[in-house]
Amino acid sequence: MSRRKTKHRTGLPRIKGIGKKVHNAWVGYICICCDALNLFSIGDTLLNPNDAYSTAAWKCKECNYLHSKDSPLPFSEWPSEFTDPTSIKCRRFWQAFFRIITENKESYWKQCNACGRILPSNAFDRHTGWGPLEKQMECRSCKGAINAYLNPKRTKQQLYESNIKRRVGDLLLESENQAVDKNFIDDLFRRFNSTCFKTAKKLNKNDRDSWEIDHILPSSWLYP
Repeated sequence: MSRRKTKHRTGLPRIKGIGKKVHNAWVGYICICCDALNLFSIGDTLLNPNDAYSTAAWKCKECNYLHSKDSPLPFSEWPSEFTDPTSIKCRRFWQAFFRIITENKESYWKQCNACGRILPSNAFDRHTGWGPLEKQMECRSCKGAINAYLNPKRTKQQLYESNIKRRVGDLLLESENQAVDKNFIDDLFRRFNSTCFKTAKKLNKNDRDSWEIDHILPSSWLYP
């Protein structure tokens, strides 16, 4: 069955000025001095935790405290041996601080194209290949409103397609879950030398989000 061309008819206008920046990743952190939430866009390239620790100098928008490995910690109740930026204890604090904020895609934030809010990455559903975070343009809250608008307008063909995709998806996931229990994935990677059967690209078995087990259809096609 050939797929219909996708059309953007959500019932909600897209916010002007965001444009291609809708897929940008944002850094979000709580100031350790005044507890203010700070957010800023970093574009389409995610930060490396080690680089962030080595070079970052993030100034709080409220109190101007500089979040940097060279800054003393502002915790007045802590002994100086913990707050001194030259101490190993303080350095370990800053390493963990920057790692928590940058260690994976779910650590970042993203701007919704419908409501304009900047939200944690997990407030958006996944969309493979869309920006560094691979997330949809609208947050899940806005998606709920959009779906409530669109569902009554769906045609018989669309409802049929959705039902078929869900049915096939359930079958694939059931099969895949059973395969995991039988160590099928380990055997599969050994059989094909950890490479994609079609492209011969090397795959990381432990990075489960970077590959799929294809049967009749790739499971990434199956979201409604």
